Amino acid sequence: LEYFKFDRQDAMQVTWSHGANSKAQLAEALASDVHMLEADILLRGQGTHAQTDIPVMAHPPQTDSDNTFQEWLDAALESSKGLKLDFKSIGSVAPSLRRVLVVNKSNRINRPVWLNADILRGPNTANPGVDPREFIDTVNRIFPECTLSIGWTTGFYYDRENEGYTRQMVEEMHSYCGDLKQPITFPIRNSLLSLPGTLENLEWLLSQSERSEF
Repeated sequence: LEYFKFDRQDAMQVTWSHGANSKAQLAEALASDVHMLEADILLRGQGTHAQTDIPVMAHPPQTDSDNTFQEWLDAALESSKGLKLDFKSIGSVAPSLRRVLVVNKSNRINRPVWLNADILRGPNTANPGVDPREFIDTVNRIFPECTLSIGWTTGFYYDRENEGYTRQMVEEMHSYCGDLKQPITFPIRNSLLSLPGTLENLEWLLSQSERSEF
């Protein structure tokens, strides 16, 4: 909020461009008046026999893009917009952050940087997410000067009852983030907020630290 020089301390004023992955999507976002660019990162060929160690901007089930992370970063830094990097695989984290670190040595990253990953299994899914300890340790080792955005994988059923965010889920999250030094935000699925116990459990998680928010 300080970076964008808002008159009021209200995060609702921040506008986002989601999924600014391809060169065309990024160009559209850069030409807009949004404050934050959000984009997804995985390794080229992720999960295939052709997987490489090159981070590219794509959201599963896509495994390739016309935009490498390096190209995306160079273009994004020509603007004054903040960055949210959404890691879709643990293997893409270290090579991407090493590129961020190199660029930052010339003081080009003078803006908000959010590093996001779904690190725990959440409601209505069997997807475990990326490895929580490896993600947090990699961030702290390479580029700790960020806002950590750590959440749960989620699903939603249209033909049966859904589960909300349980106390066990928020306590597990706290076990990973309780000692972290960065500001923390927890991305959540809005469609689950009305389920019994969800708000109470999320409020408990927020109450454990003054550095956290949804």
